[in-house]
Amino acid sequence: MTKLKSIVFVAGVMLIILAVVVGYLSIKHLAAILPADSYEDKGVYTFLPYQVLPVQMQNTGASGRDRRMNPTKTVYMVYYQDTSESGYQWSQQAITHELGQEIVDAGVAVERRVLSIPTDGSYITVEPGQTAESYSDGLRQKYMIALMLAGAYVLLYVIVWCVIGSMKRRMGQI
Repeated sequence: MTKLKSIVFVAGVMLIILAVVVGYLSIKHLAAILPADSYEDKGVYTFLPYQVLPVQMQNTGASGRDRRMNPTKTVYMVYYQDTSESGYQWSQQAITHELGQEIVDAGVAVERRVLSIPTDGSYITVEPGQTAESYSDGLRQKYMIALMLAGAYVLLYVIVWCVIGSMKRRMGQI
C-alpha cells in the first residue's frame, strides 16, 4: 500500500509539473498570436509537389540518454510550388522518403490559401476554406483549451491535497 501511495504521489507531481509547463507555453503562444487584421488574404493558389528533401529537426520524441545521444532526427519534407509562379511555396512532412517521392511522382495539385504578413514580409498557407479570422480563432481556441485543461488539473491537484490534509488533521484529533 505504501508503494502504491508513493507511485501515485510521484505521478501526481510529474503531472503537476507538466500542467504548469503546458500552461506557461499556452500563455506564451496565446500572446504571440497575431490578430486577424494583421494578415492580408492573397487568395487561393494551386500548389504542385516538386521535390522531397531530408531535413534535420530537433528530436523531441526521445528522452533522457536517447535525446542527448541523438539531439536531431531526419524527417522528409515534400516541397510544393504554386503553379502561377508567384513564388509561393509550401511544404509538408512525409513519413518516409519513398512515400514523399510517391507524392511528387503522382503530381497531385493541392489548393492552399496564402495569408501574407506585411509587418515582417512573410506569409503562411492555410486550408482553402480558412480565412485569417478562422485561422487565428482556431489557434486561440487550441491554446485556450490547453490552458484550461492545465489549470483544471492544477486546481484539482490543490483540492485533493487540501482534502487529504484536512482528513489527516481530523484523524490526528481523534
